[in-house]
Amino acid sequence: MFSEHKNDSDGKRILMFSQRNIYDKFHFRCYLSEFEDLICQMDSVELLCPKPMERFKYGTRIAQKLAADYSIAFNPGIPKQKVAKDYDLFFAFCLWPRDLLHIESIVDWENCSKFSVCWLTEVWLSDIHASRYYLDILSKFDLVVMNLSSSVKAVNEVIGDKAFFMPLGIDCVLFCPYPNPPQRLIDMYSIGRRSEITHNKLLKMSEKNNIFYVYDSIASHLIIDSTQHRQLFANMAKRSKYFMVNPGKVDSPDEVTVQSEIGNRFFEGIAAGTIMVGEHPQTEVFKDIFYWPDAVVNLPFDSEDIDLIFSEFGKDPERQEEVRRKNIIESLQKHDWLYRWEVILQRAGLKPMPGFFERKDVLDDLCKLAQEKE
Repeated sequence: MFSEHKNDSDGKRILMFSQRNIYDKFHFRCYLSEFEDLICQMDSVELLCPKPMERFKYGTRIAQKLAADYSIAFNPGIPKQKVAKDYDLFFAFCLWPRDLLHIESIVDWENCSKFSVCWLTEVWLSDIHASRYYLDILSKFDLVVMNLSSSVKAVNEVIGDKAFFMPLGIDCVLFCPYPNPPQRLIDMYSIGRRSEITHNKLLKMSEKNNIFYVYDSIASHLIIDSTQHRQLFANMAKRSKYFMVNPGKVDSPDEVTVQSEIGNRFFEGIAAGTIMVGEHPQTEVFKDIFYWPDAVVNLPFDSEDIDLIFSEFGKDPERQEEVRRKNIIESLQKHDWLYRWEVILQRAGLKPMPGFFERKDVLDDLCKLAQEKE
């Protein structure tokens, strides 16, 4: 059984495969939906968002087992679809290698476009061996974008030098505090993985020093609406003085071994103009991207010395404002999703469309506002 995917409007040059209807309630995938939405605003896109069948709940486990142990492709429960026309670019988002199985539900997807790109967010070195079958699927793409710089070489050894590193991005317009900067009433904002030692110290400070500390209090991956979740997150970040950051999976060293990678928190923090506090990845890539002083104020993981940072910066309001402004400007000039899409278009041999330049004008205007505050 399969359905035929029809293009309802002529002239769409991008076919984008989205996992949003498969994993629509998982908060850690929201930033990918954010990027997809912006691509749709900037370009001419046909969005392909299959909805899983009921058997997907148990079919996923079977599919992953067969792929890992026997290199067998088993559809976990994604309806098969035929694409009705040719596109200039086929673009697919995958958070993890196992997401690639879902792309196989598109009949003959390799021949539906002139060029194909897969954006693969996470494949850790420790997972490469177990992911070899998924990487065989990945090798069918013309180009692979990876967000973990240390894994690119190992993946290319499997798929044939098609992968390259590109950092994550951010919706700078959403996260930017300009043109009407709100008052920063939140002293520290911490979301996601954290050090319990630092967390407990901040709890004590919130009790004794009357700081406003905002943190996760519910252990759940599920959300009600991805767009509203990002809006709330951005509004909280824009109202925060300090923002906790750390390398990806910093609290799971057994999973990452020696890898130290840049997570999306760093891009969210600078876009909102916060002072980022925590450990930074020990890589040259990080130093190249976040090169300016105080881009991340160093606080070793599991440190109790967060009060010293509050004290140091509290005595120097000018330094605070300088850090915030620099973070915002760097983000607007280099790290909006627009710049990531620009690279993909260049690699695919495509020119940006009018929506791209309209967004670029908005970013430039916001950047001028930030620079005028100097």
